[in-house]
Amino acid sequence: MDKNILRLAIPNIISNITVPLLGMIDMFIVGHLSSELFIGAIAIAVMIFNLMYWSFSFLRMGTSGFTAQAYGAKNHKEVVNILLRSLSVAFIGSALILIFQYFILQVALFFIQGSPEVMNLASEYFQIYVWAAPAVLGMYAFTGWFVGLQDAKTPMYVAISVNIINIVCSLFFVFVLKWELKGVALGSAIAQISGFLICLLVALSKYKNLRQYVGWGFIEKLSDLSAFFKVNSNIFLRTLCIIIVSTFFTSASAKFGDTTLAVNSLMMQLFILFSYMMDGFAYAAEALTGRFVGERNTESLRLLVKRLFVWGIRLTMGFTILYLVFSKGILGLLTDKESVLQMADDYIGWVLLIPIAGFSAFLWDGIFIGMTASKQMRDTMFIAMLSFFAIYYGTKGFLANDGLWFAFIFYLAMRGVVQALIFRKIKHRVGL
Repeated sequence: MDKNILRLAIPNIISNITVPLLGMIDMFIVGHLSSELFIGAIAIAVMIFNLMYWSFSFLRMGTSGFTAQAYGAKNHKEVVNILLRSLSVAFIGSALILIFQYFILQVALFFIQGSPEVMNLASEYFQIYVWAAPAVLGMYAFTGWFVGLQDAKTPMYVAISVNIINIVCSLFFVFVLKWELKGVALGSAIAQISGFLICLLVALSKYKNLRQYVGWGFIEKLSDLSAFFKVNSNIFLRTLCIIIVSTFFTSASAKFGDTTLAVNSLMMQLFILFSYMMDGFAYAAEALTGRFVGERNTESLRLLVKRLFVWGIRLTMGFTILYLVFSKGILGLLTDKESVLQMADDYIGWVLLIPIAGFSAFLWDGIFIGMTASKQMRDTMFIAMLSFFAIYYGTKGFLANDGLWFAFIFYLAMRGVVQALIFRKIKHRVGL
């Protein structure tokens, strides 16, 4: 079982790890520009895009679970139909984003309420990168489909290609053409469009045996569409809770001042680094859980759950030690602003709690997605979100930014605890 887990997890980890590394490169670039305002601006711009794109994360997660179950049942026509449904939703969603982009930006900036200088810079980034929306959402659908087909290498190669293109373009536009934040945005947009084209070419060449199943059948059965949207609507609501917490975290940070916003933005890069590492195993959980459910292989599924948590504990220990020893050095690489680094010393202890509090939530997410148990994921996230706000508002009067981090860490831990309790009640659905 470990071999199957690592066969899927390692390529996914490699592809996932390029995402936070890219974010760190972007932070490195803007962190060495003329002002710390660029750090806050890119954090706010990324938050706005998270608000949009995370709303469509069901395209990846729902596609992965459904595809894995169809793959396990050897239903090739349904495998193709799932991709076509996902791409259709992706293109409709991206069209709506482009049509309403001005409204989205203005509403987001209204609620964030940062300094005018930071808001103007964030707007410049948004107005360029938003045009990559069709490519971003299209890659969500393709990534979920590849993972569901037990193909972890293709997303890895695509992610590496996208990030190489992004880094090269951003460095060229910023340091050679002197386009500053606009250059980072343009480099990211070009990279995402390139990634979607690579996905399309790979799907047409590597899986050409599935072309015979392409047709209008993917919308003929309303019952299939109903199941697709029912599961994905729950994932959407679950993701919306994540967006609310993440957006509020950045917004609350901005209200504590530009320097605190910069500190929290940099420290969140360490959370993102860990989360994408754990997501590698979560993706493996999605693919293998869905496959075993489709095959009705309960013995393998039972062993899978056990081994996933063994690997989760190992990663938690490794990252805790890594952050204990190197967190200050990592932050020092991301910016040379002394005021930011000095303030970060006051909150570095929260970073050490991230792996311990968060690892189980990622693994349970993968298992639940593979089971298409989206309703339970939704309920779990709603409870965790309520706990976040209860703790923040209960402590902000005397803990300030420490209260914000305490609420976030508790929210991560609550996700894993509640999912574990729910799994004990629903495991009979898959014969456990």
